[in-house]
Amino acid sequence: MGEADHLKAERIKKLEKLRELGVDPYGGRFDHTEPISAVRERGESLGLESGQISEDQRCRVAGRIVLQRVMGNLIFLTVRDGTADVQFGLSKKSLREQWPAIKQLDLGDIIGAEGAIGKTKTGELTVWADDVTLLCKALRQPPEKWHGLTDVELRYRMRYVDLFTNPPVREVFKQRSLIIQAIREYLLACSYFEVETPALQPIYGGAAARPFTTHHNTLHMDLFLRISPELYLKRLLVGGIERVFEIARNFRNEGISPRHNPEFTMIELYEAYADYNVMMERTEQMVRAAIERLDGRFARRYGELNLDFTLPWQRRKYADLFTEYAGVEITDLAGVRDKAERLNIDHAGMDDAVVINAVFEETVEPNLVQPIFVYDYPAAICPLTRRHPDDPSVALRFEAFVAGMELGNAYTELNDPQVQEANLRQQVAGEGDETMAVMDEDFVKALEYGMPPAGGLGVGIDRLVMLLTDSQSIRDVILFPLQRPTERLATSETQATEEA
Repeated sequence: MGEADHLKAERIKKLEKLRELGVDPYGGRFDHTEPISAVRERGESLGLESGQISEDQRCRVAGRIVLQRVMGNLIFLTVRDGTADVQFGLSKKSLREQWPAIKQLDLGDIIGAEGAIGKTKTGELTVWADDVTLLCKALRQPPEKWHGLTDVELRYRMRYVDLFTNPPVREVFKQRSLIIQAIREYLLACSYFEVETPALQPIYGGAAARPFTTHHNTLHMDLFLRISPELYLKRLLVGGIERVFEIARNFRNEGISPRHNPEFTMIELYEAYADYNVMMERTEQMVRAAIERLDGRFARRYGELNLDFTLPWQRRKYADLFTEYAGVEITDLAGVRDKAERLNIDHAGMDDAVVINAVFEETVEPNLVQPIFVYDYPAAICPLTRRHPDDPSVALRFEAFVAGMELGNAYTELNDPQVQEANLRQQVAGEGDETMAVMDEDFVKALEYGMPPAGGLGVGIDRLVMLLTDSQSIRDVILFPLQRPTERLATSETQATEEA
């Protein structure tokens, strides 16, 4: 029997003992609790001296035991809820009838307790319990000494343990919730309408990405998990919903990296009678709202970088940045391909615009550290975008970058159905990015009914959370990121138990 199995067996014996004592090891409703953070704040405001116990200040909390010290007839427990930790003092004298059950408590058990607020002789804030209720007996040993899971893969696989052993991890996800809430409230205040569009789509589109394919048995048809809600949201513009957004889970059948997860969250929004300049303002204001909701700090650390999100952000043309960092004019196609060769980019068979963008990604993007809008992209890689009125080879598109990472993508939307159909047919014929080689006849039909001029924007929520919480991997801001199957999964619980 391994150590994990042995410890589990010992806990099961305690569970059986509790039942013999008439104690339900899985508790029930426990009302009128107070957040531990509020207890701590209230306790510190009392001005208690070391060793003093307040006669009229009591509390009632529920949480998980994260530290246990047994000192004969006195037990000290550190209890953690979703807000903070607090120490409970349990004495046999005060809890005589409950003492046999209290002796069966372990690290990881969830309890409810109430008592008077005081301080120990060493000055530590302590709740002196006069009633303890077991709410859940944990059958598995948490990580040793509550240092939390330190193995990165185990943390992602066993997020349920990671969250209760590593409070900073839980704080990241609280901040994620606040960021999304702030963005939603900003857009609603701007008269946007929030919607939900299909995640299962008969035709995928709206982005250059490979889809996941599935099959509907009843209808005998293949379907795709959406790579973007774009084409459905534009249909809503046609339908008269003039300001619309969706916070959408998207799925792209592509690689996993610190910046990519196959399942991710984006916010997409479309505004009738706007353009990509308006979308720049929307991007800035959404980020501003998120920062103000968190802590108001526009100067932030991200790894080794010092970022400044102060508005307005810098704006630079794609072609100018290309010349500056690639060292070749964007119109010098032979020079661009030579640069691609020197960068070991396999460009054989690639469309010229795709080669240009591959060189841009290698040479320019790593240098885009401070928040910046890069605008006016090559039109050949932007089949859903309106062309520049003075130069049809340029699309009215921008991408927002921070820390060398794409944060958002926006267009002045193409609403000419004939041009849109021609662009899509060129993609299907292989002229451009092959991952966008999809023809959506119904979308073209929708445009033929008339879509107002509009600006559209997509912002990666996961990446924004990374930047604002100083998280270096996208998996640190997704609760349950996709993991490769591994033999380590079978032994993960044993490793978690033995972690120090």
